[in-house]
Amino acid sequence: MELELSNEDAAFRDEVRAFIAGNYPSEMRVPNSETDLSKEQSLLWHKVLHKKGWVAPLWPKEYGGPGWSLTQRFIWERETTRAGTLPPLAFSVTMVGPVIYTFGTAAQKEKFLPRILSGDDWWCQGYSEPGAGSDLASVRTKAVRDGDHYVVNGHKTWTTLAQHADWIFCLVRTDPSAKAQAGISFLLIDMKTPGVTVRPIITIDGSHEVNDVFLENVRVPVENLVGEENKGWTYAKFLLGNERTSMAGIGRSTRYLERLKSIVKSEIDDEDPAAAQFELDIAKVELDLLALEATELRIVSQMSRGIEPGAAASLFKIRGTEIFQRIANLTHAAIGNDGLALREQPASPNRFMPGPEYGHTATEKFLNSRKLSIYGGSNEIQRNIIAKAVLGL
Repeated sequence: MELELSNEDAAFRDEVRAFIAGNYPSEMRVPNSETDLSKEQSLLWHKVLHKKGWVAPLWPKEYGGPGWSLTQRFIWERETTRAGTLPPLAFSVTMVGPVIYTFGTAAQKEKFLPRILSGDDWWCQGYSEPGAGSDLASVRTKAVRDGDHYVVNGHKTWTTLAQHADWIFCLVRTDPSAKAQAGISFLLIDMKTPGVTVRPIITIDGSHEVNDVFLENVRVPVENLVGEENKGWTYAKFLLGNERTSMAGIGRSTRYLERLKSIVKSEIDDEDPAAAQFELDIAKVELDLLALEATELRIVSQMSRGIEPGAAASLFKIRGTEIFQRIANLTHAAIGNDGLALREQPASPNRFMPGPEYGHTATEKFLNSRKLSIYGGSNEIQRNIIAKAVLGL
């Protein structure tokens, strides 16, 4: 399914395709896994896009964005995900950057925004805690005012790629006597500050993607508070809205669906009774993907007329992540006994795993995709949002 484009937008699409083909670093295609790349490798594409002026498609031009129309932003998202490029640093560009230029002080914008664009600062997200994941309002990390500083104590967990981060944006409790959402602030913390400790969490697929971050008497200048004290919940919701809208993942799911078709064709004989069931399951997930794509195109059209997406962000998050999980499940089933292999025991006879074209084995992708329906606000929570905002329940 394609968006009907004007001549100008079609020319832009062709320019994007040519730019990706000619400039995407080969080092990032092998193994093409964010968790297997070094910090330096992860920044290669980011720096190419910064030089081009395309690193922050959603940012206003006054802060360093390219000044694209909504349709051009959509084209960029579609083409990069279809091409399988790793995005620029999402926690930096997509998340904390918009919070800073929307709610931050002039000094914060001047200090942080240029370094986010250049990739000189790598940010991670300090939201989740033990006992405060989807129920984010239950955060217990405390920030106590002490003169010109806050003294921060607490424990953040599932902190993605914190081992590379220069800064962390944190939700901290500044008023323990207030109602849950009312007593939270949004604080920017230098990871080099004494008292910040990062401890790896090795996930079930064998990768080091997430971490525990411990904050022990960490002194943070008051000037690093974004917006007003105790108003952090407003900024957190703003950030999560941006994150969830980008989770439809149409291009990524389309790419992995084509891979699944190739694997089924290669691994399962047409005479095998399982072949018909795979064909049926693939057809079902492909129809659901097309329906989600049609919904995305409709929302883009509405947004171009100034209509906010509303609860569509939650819809995209639910359907997009569940569709990708189904594709990962089917792929894992299709490779049969080869699915027993992990990166420690690669199944060399199977050209699909690990293979430079795909990076992770299908098993690792299957295991890693379990997280998709949890992070960014669990899908159960997103259903509650839809029930309240759309159905009035």
